[in-house]
Amino acid sequence: MTDIIIIGGGPSGLTAAVYACRSGKSVLLFEKLTYGGQIAKSARVENYPAISEIGGAQFSMNLYNQAKSFGCEFRNEKVEAVFDGDSKKVITSKGEYEAKAVIFALGTEERKSGLSNEDSYIGKGLSYCAFCDGNFFRKRDVMVVGGGNTAVQDALYLSELCGKVYLMHRRSEFRAEKNLVEKIRTKENVEIITDSVLHEIGGAPILKYVKIKDKVSENIREIPVNGLFLAIGQIPGTKQFSDILPLDGYGYVTVGEDCTVKDGIYVCGDCRRKDIRQLTTAVADGTVAATKAAEYVDSTVIGK
Repeated sequence: MTDIIIIGGGPSGLTAAVYACRSGKSVLLFEKLTYGGQIAKSARVENYPAISEIGGAQFSMNLYNQAKSFGCEFRNEKVEAVFDGDSKKVITSKGEYEAKAVIFALGTEERKSGLSNEDSYIGKGLSYCAFCDGNFFRKRDVMVVGGGNTAVQDALYLSELCGKVYLMHRRSEFRAEKNLVEKIRTKENVEIITDSVLHEIGGAPILKYVKIKDKVSENIREIPVNGLFLAIGQIPGTKQFSDILPLDGYGYVTVGEDCTVKDGIYVCGDCRRKDIRQLTTAVADGTVAATKAAEYVDSTVIGK
């Protein structure tokens, strides 16, 4: 039996692995995709204390290697169910495992636009990651949809690569940090469009245009673009664990700063309901969740 199983290999899960291993516990971490989570897709990380700048992929690899060096065991397996009991049973796509404590570091996934033909354009002009796919659109015209930090950062990045960048937001004001908004407004090749939504995307076999609808005038405007980058929010990866995790109406886990659902069950990272979701808050959660889990494992030994 493993002391602590961690589900999710993003910054919070990897940080939890570091702290759990350093507490002397056996740790097994499951990740269904790639290690590093959303931050691995970022070209630059500039807001992490003591590191002026680092690539997201490099940051993720450093954290992964650190956890591995302390003894964490990694498995690329999708966790399908978790059962709570005296011990925790974790069912994956490849087997069954037992642990004394489980930490959920489930992260989030990209929210889609809802257009009926959206999926048919994925990889054919439509992307959810500007830093991953931006190079494919050098000197071409693209559109970024969204109003938060990610959308504005995507537009800033693409402005250095592409011919023209349209940044469209459904509201009149951006939710992004003020300094980012001020910076994007200085870019001569960026056109900012507000109070508008996607109406249609088209072209065959690859994306050639988008049609947008002005929410005030209801006018439809067609814009020729080669690339469309959606940055309209995230969905927590918690739905399949609703039987064991308390979720709010948006699917986020409703636990406090102690990251504790109950003894032996912990949650950390972006899937937790909180006001601020940043790299620093993710690793902070991982620290707390691992510390609480280790304390619980110690208590079960003492109890015996």
